[in-house]
Amino acid sequence: MKLDLASVIRPGDALLWGQACAEPQTLVEALIAERAALSGCRIFLGSSYSGLLRPEHADHLRFTSYCGTGTNRALADAGVLDILPVPYSQLGALLRSRRLACDVVMVQVSPPNARGEYSLGLGVEYLAPALEVARAVIAEVNPQVPWTHTQPLLQRDDFDVLVESSRPPVELRYDPPGELEQSIARHAAPVVPDGATIECGIGALPNAILGALAGRTLDYHSGVICENVRLVNPRRCVGGALMGTRALFDWARETAALTLTSSDVTHGATTLARIERFVAINSAVQVDFTGQVNGEVARDSYLGAVGGALDFIRAANQSPGGLSIVALPAARVVERLSGPVSVPRSEAGIFVTERGVADLRGCTLAERERRMRRISGKT
Repeated sequence: MKLDLASVIRPGDALLWGQACAEPQTLVEALIAERAALSGCRIFLGSSYSGLLRPEHADHLRFTSYCGTGTNRALADAGVLDILPVPYSQLGALLRSRRLACDVVMVQVSPPNARGEYSLGLGVEYLAPALEVARAVIAEVNPQVPWTHTQPLLQRDDFDVLVESSRPPVELRYDPPGELEQSIARHAAPVVPDGATIECGIGALPNAILGALAGRTLDYHSGVICENVRLVNPRRCVGGALMGTRALFDWARETAALTLTSSDVTHGATTLARIERFVAINSAVQVDFTGQVNGEVARDSYLGAVGGALDFIRAANQSPGGLSIVALPAARVVERLSGPVSVPRSEAGIFVTERGVADLRGCTLAERERRMRRISGKT
């Protein structure tokens, strides 16, 4: 079927769509094909793993993102991706205030249930506030997208244009953890208390730590619901988006314990303040001896984000019985960061490498350096 986006999208419009596995691939392909007729459109991107958008598409489109994750890195390295360096918790407010413009939202949804409710399936996050402010909504209905309990659910009248497709959603795959990742996970897992509510950042290492927690009694509250959540099988699971493989999508289908919701909920300070024993598990590009975290830039390439780490780490440090874990290879513990400070040393908690655990809570700068040197091997 021929999809005429120009019937809804105007040249110069601001567009936004679901990220990672929630990317509406058919709609993005149509936008790329029609971009000359839609010249000047401004695209806000989340993380992307499809590889559909390439630097040459900046001939007519303008790209902005909160991150350089996945195939966004190629756009950043080519100089065609502007970075919005804000915590994830601010995206909803920026959209509602129109400081982050959004005229048209493109969504990938499941077929409707018996009540006529379309599920956003694989991701809600900043789509929820974007749907509140957008002039138009374009939907790709894909039966290979699982019906999940999303807030919001949508009706046919919510869509200005609807196109049907049937294609595998983008999958986010990690190689099986090697000895390095397994060693870090073995050190990190015992630090997590039973009965905790855990958050897990994006990446192979947090996913490996989650796998090491399989069989524990845990709840889950995070921006990302990653592959190994299904191994933990939490009693309660709240997240912004599913990022994994078909096995994760199948696990999530109509799972009553799972809710996908807005970034205002997953990352919002009001919500996070109510969670006891909240444990934030994140990785980093670099950490220095004082506990400062660079989660954004490596070797002059923007490949990470401010993202949600700062939101979750602050919440974990304030939570009764909670704690922050930042896990990374020992080689990434450095004397001085080569990139920006994404998380300040005032929020330093527990750091884990394959060499052990360094708890910086309550430590002076001198004691922090001694502990971080021990787990870095840089004595």
